Amino acid sequence: MTKKPIIKLEVLKEEYAVCRMPASSPIPSWISSDGFVSITRTDEELSIVCLDKAIPDDTCFKNGWRIIKVLGPLDFSLVGILSSISTILADAQVSIFAVSTYDTDYILVQNEKLDNAIDALSKSDYSFIHSEQR
Repeated sequence: MTKKPIIKLEVLKEEYAVCRMPASSPIPSWISSDGFVSITRTDEELSIVCLDKAIPDDTCFKNGWRIIKVLGPLDFSLVGILSSISTILADAQVSIFAVSTYDTDYILVQNEKLDNAIDALSKSDYSFIHSEQR
């Protein structure tokens, strides 16, 4: 029997927000190059994940998100990592907003649910590297 590898996770230090803008909007100049940033444009919207301190008040956003990063890079042939994490968090009553990049996955959870998420994932096949601050 092959033992499943332990996946390492890291909680990013800052708080983030998820913004929604009209699909035709230009990418805003207020987006910082600091921290994690994800920009997705569809026919329906421009969706941005960025540090919450950067967002003007007149923008539609939900703040208070923390990011759990799956340490990568992850090979494209790996199957079920995000599915496993989302199932564990759903069972713990933690809703998520997931973002994937070429190298890895990022799972956003509301700050007030972060400890629940860490506890649930730590009891499974996941370990957290320690950051200086949570």
